[in-house]
Amino acid sequence: MQNHYSGLINRYRERLPVSDKTPVISLCEGDTPLIKLANLPAETPNGADISMYVKFEGLNPTASFKDRGMTMAVSKAAEEGAKAIVCASTGNTSAAAAAYAARAGMTAFVLIPEGKIAMGKLAQAMMYGAVVIQIRGNFDDGMELVKRVAKEAPVAIVNSINPFRLQGQKTAAFEITEALGRAPDYHCIPVGNAGNISGYWIGFSEMCGHNTESCTLCNGQCPFLADPKVTTRPRMVGYQAAGAAPFMRNGKVENPETVATAIRIGNPQSFDLAKAAVDESGGWFDELTDEEILAMQKRLANREGIFCEPASAVSVAGALRDIENGKIAPGSVVTCTVTGHGLKDPDVAIAQCQEPVVTIDANLEAVKQAILGNLPG
Repeated sequence: MQNHYSGLINRYRERLPVSDKTPVISLCEGDTPLIKLANLPAETPNGADISMYVKFEGLNPTASFKDRGMTMAVSKAAEEGAKAIVCASTGNTSAAAAAYAARAGMTAFVLIPEGKIAMGKLAQAMMYGAVVIQIRGNFDDGMELVKRVAKEAPVAIVNSINPFRLQGQKTAAFEITEALGRAPDYHCIPVGNAGNISGYWIGFSEMCGHNTESCTLCNGQCPFLADPKVTTRPRMVGYQAAGAAPFMRNGKVENPETVATAIRIGNPQSFDLAKAAVDESGGWFDELTDEEILAMQKRLANREGIFCEPASAVSVAGALRDIENGKIAPGSVVTCTVTGHGLKDPDVAIAQCQEPVVTIDANLEAVKQAILGNLPG
């Protein structure tokens, strides 16, 4: 008997809208680590007795959480006979769509903002064989074009307006709850297009035996409703970049701008679902500056060994700030989604590192002096 992990659809088949007719298009996504932070909470005022964990989604096959939704979206598109898929993207969605399309033998068309995508993400889409279309506009412009073109061309949309995307993304909440043996008290998450926070709320609600308006596919038949696994749900806390924070502005942000390219979105397609998740859970939205986001990206790497892209760091930065100011209660269990790997955007990471690379002659004495000269203390 083999115990080979074969992806989240097979793991959670009975909890997802799939059948024997659904061809499973998988790259063994999911099952990402929940890492307890060892240093940062203790260094934060009021954080000493906080149990804080990072759900590191950067260890998915294309190095972001998008793979969870894409396995479902592409599998259902294949079931319906689609030969091509399309998405608008700030980068991570395009990488995931291209990879899963390649796996399914489909063509992926990805619309990206010209000059506004991290090179690591663009390289992925190109290597996976997508047709990359750069538009002279931003993500929100691309999203409107995708919705219109899908009405006139034989392509399936795989952005998070596709409800199967949220069904895949809800599985991260299953994994967190199973790993902890309970629901966290707070779940903190970056918010861009707002599908992920909506998907997590579906997952946490199902685990607790609650239905939610976000869950549009189950018609009240979610298997957990009759057999809840836990008794509570977390407060959902969504953090945005200050230059792209429509939830903090009560509406669309024209021309959003932030170094955190993955959440550089001014008109979230899941705005209403995300707002409902936060309101129903008793949570909140907040924003952080680019300076705060970049500082936490580096701090998370050099204090915890977790290298994430800038947008991912916003959840940890926001959580630690709210622990410090008392908004997150002492003694809480806090989980943070870290959505993508730092290698998605190496240029931004390198630009933050002021320490020069040490260049020496290739001899023992030079190596020894370089080591002794840089030892702590």
